[in-house]
Amino acid sequence: MAEPLVTAPDTVHLIRAKRDGQPLTEAQIGWLIEAYLGGEVADEQMSALLMAIYFHGLDQTELRAWTSAMIDSGERLELAGVGRPTVDKHSTGGVGDKVSLVLAPLVAACGAAVPQLSGRGLGHTGGTLDKLEAIPGWRALLSPAEMLAVLREVGCVICAAGPGLAPADRRLYALRDVTGTVESIPLIASSIMSKKIAEGTAALVLDVKVGSGAFMRAETDARLLAQTMVTIGAEEGVATSALLTRMDTPLGRAVGNAVEVEEAVATLRGEGPADLVAVTLALAREMLRLAGLDADPAAALADGRALAAYRAMITAQGGDPDAPLPVAAHSRPILNAPASGWLRKLDAYAVGVAAWRLGAGRALKEHPVNPAAGVLCLAKPGEWVERGQPVLELRTDDESRFTRAAEALTGAIEVGAEPPAASSPIIDRVNL
Repeated sequence: MAEPLVTAPDTVHLIRAKRDGQPLTEAQIGWLIEAYLGGEVADEQMSALLMAIYFHGLDQTELRAWTSAMIDSGERLELAGVGRPTVDKHSTGGVGDKVSLVLAPLVAACGAAVPQLSGRGLGHTGGTLDKLEAIPGWRALLSPAEMLAVLREVGCVICAAGPGLAPADRRLYALRDVTGTVESIPLIASSIMSKKIAEGTAALVLDVKVGSGAFMRAETDARLLAQTMVTIGAEEGVATSALLTRMDTPLGRAVGNAVEVEEAVATLRGEGPADLVAVTLALAREMLRLAGLDADPAAALADGRALAAYRAMITAQGGDPDAPLPVAAHSRPILNAPASGWLRKLDAYAVGVAAWRLGAGRALKEHPVNPAAGVLCLAKPGEWVERGQPVLELRTDDESRFTRAAEALTGAIEVGAEPPAASSPIIDRVNL
């Protein structure tokens, strides 16, 4: 008697099942991702399924299968031969978040290998690759062999993810972006973790931002996202933890591309703003803990080892660490304090939108950015300001952009007779 033929799942059946809140099996999810990449499942069908997931979520078994299928859709990097324990960091994105530029060389200076595959900015949040591309000659696009060579030579590399890593995620993210399904915690978590796990790192620390300038504005949502990603990492054999960090006000004083590189280098010289230094050192300590290294990142920052590693990384990727950075043709002080008092609020989202409108960000992935555009925070919450004192300085190469950037800043500051309550930029640590 002949064995029965094994038939492929019916895509419409899977859509209906998820629409009605029924879980999908590992086999169904594996087939679905492979069939979508192979053109057997149409965009409109996958869009319907993504919307069903947006409303009904994925249980832990489904999420594990979904993430594994995206990892298996491409290649995995092999980092065992780099000669150091590997550990990476991922941020969910914020305003003025130039932490990676300081953190990767800092942790490398402490003995780890940091293979940081980064992305570009979209909307009000900046992208690490956009910032570094303000440096003349620096290359984001490296082949896997080039990436490994820099990692072995320097101990850290920041570059773009190649097309072979989790290609299913690239297609699904583009679809989510145009179908209103980006804001789904299971889909966000699997998107981030599939790329990081495919990258091959042994350990991972997540910087999950919370506040007005973050993707997750509510701490409860940020905590759930952090816990979900930490669980995925553990299930895939990657030592993973997360820090919840504040993003109600810009991190540091510079928001943009070249201006953030300048501030990152100043931080590596020991001249960084306190909030940026605090977040960077907290993440560095967590990365070194997971990597099993007993080292003091504050000492590596103070004695110049981190700066030396940064300069070596930039040089290894074709950049000139001594080259002048782009400077905007026009600058304008703005947002005068309405009274003398303590600056109590400087809204991160408003500043991020202003920087975006000045040209520092993009509305679509294919749009270019202006490396010189950005915003400088002349005062930060907790500092005293005099009446009429400008709180921000806008920079751009196109004067016509000032008007719309200023419009984004309506209501962005608050000045009062009492300073704001002191709070640490680190909210909590999330691990298993």
